[in-house]
Amino acid sequence: MGSVLALSSGAANGTWPFSPDTPPSRWDTHPAHWDRPPRWERRDGRLPNPGSFHSLHRSCKDVFPQQIEGVKMTVNKTLSSFFKASHTFHLSAVSPSYYRFHTEHLQDDQYSKDKDAPALIGEMDSSGSLNAHSLIHLTEGVRARAVFQSQQSQFVTWQFETEYRGSDFTAAVTVANPDVLRESVILVAHFLQSVSSGLVLGGELVYHRGRAEEGGILTLAGQYSRPNWVATLNAGKGGAHASYYHRANKQIQVGVEFEASTRTQETTASFGYRMELPEANMVFRGMVNSRCIIGGVLEKRLTPLPATLIMGAFVNHRGDKLQVGLGVNVG
Repeated sequence: MGSVLALSSGAANGTWPFSPDTPPSRWDTHPAHWDRPPRWERRDGRLPNPGSFHSLHRSCKDVFPQQIEGVKMTVNKTLSSFFKASHTFHLSAVSPSYYRFHTEHLQDDQYSKDKDAPALIGEMDSSGSLNAHSLIHLTEGVRARAVFQSQQSQFVTWQFETEYRGSDFTAAVTVANPDVLRESVILVAHFLQSVSSGLVLGGELVYHRGRAEEGGILTLAGQYSRPNWVATLNAGKGGAHASYYHRANKQIQVGVEFEASTRTQETTASFGYRMELPEANMVFRGMVNSRCIIGGVLEKRLTPLPATLIMGAFVNHRGDKLQVGLGVNVG
């Protein structure tokens, strides 16, 4: 299911002609340091922690390029060892153009190897929409997170999550958009258990209650991984999601995804690859799927300048549409 934000909010920053889904958002997933446990660093014979439920398909998804359109410029600035800020300008002919201001306050976390784990994150754009995160490590194994999201003058999401990580399992409970007056709430429970050094089993239970409807969806999940490949499957009443990630060598990574939804009665198969050229300071991501969409994104580090040039193009052959984008990240 991913984050509850996808269930509780239909807000999006514009429309995308290449897919009925909204463009990917950094607010729909946990920060990377939450999701990637040291799966192959255990030397004591004990089973590793399986990580977060949200990260099951992360290895494969990181191979695929993100859709880019228009002209985008991001300026990042580190103001101190605990405070970072960034400015983003986006000019688009498809969706409304915007300016976005992003800040992060970092913490020196004694319970984690990630010394730059963000404690407070805030983001506001020119339309007045606000995203705010608060991440706290209560103990070595307990982490709490609160999310507030507004669109212009209306709150669309308020979400609270608690996650406990044992030596070989992870359990999490999320409460989203609780409203006592309307008697509505979304509850999500996750559980993952390491069965062996490479096998992880678990599931997700989503419960939704409102005045007009009430129901739940159970999804079972399994993942088998080796040092150079990962196979993952989620299956339940809502559909199925399967992915396979393989690292061929230091330069080439490939991924295959299959998604089927019982709600929309649609299936999609996608193939993506990532190629790194360290000598040229370049990374190229490409993809093709069963909807006749072909796309690619090239990232070029402009050394010695602290800037990265991003160029991308996506072609929807079925809809006869072309999407071209150019971006620059500074800092």
